[in-house]
Amino acid sequence: MTFTQLDPCIPMTVEGKGKGSAIAVIDYGQEHNLIWVVALDESGEIWCSPNPKVRLQNNWTMGRRTPRPELGLAAE
Repeated sequence: MTFTQLDPCIPMTVEGKGKGSAIAVIDYGQEHNLIWVVALDESGEIWCSPNPKVRLQNNWTMGRRTPRPELGLAAE
């Protein structure tokens, strides 16, 4: 198991929870999803969310525009 603190934080959206900043990532190994530790902007709550439930926030300068629903989500 590895725990990596992120510096700088990464802007993320947690499905069903809202926007926030990923402050760390936990890797339990090859048989498990990465776990993102995300501090939510609106409520201040901190959630540990599995990889399929988090998405990077839009960033026009990095080429990440609004997601295209016709492409669907990654396999869960």
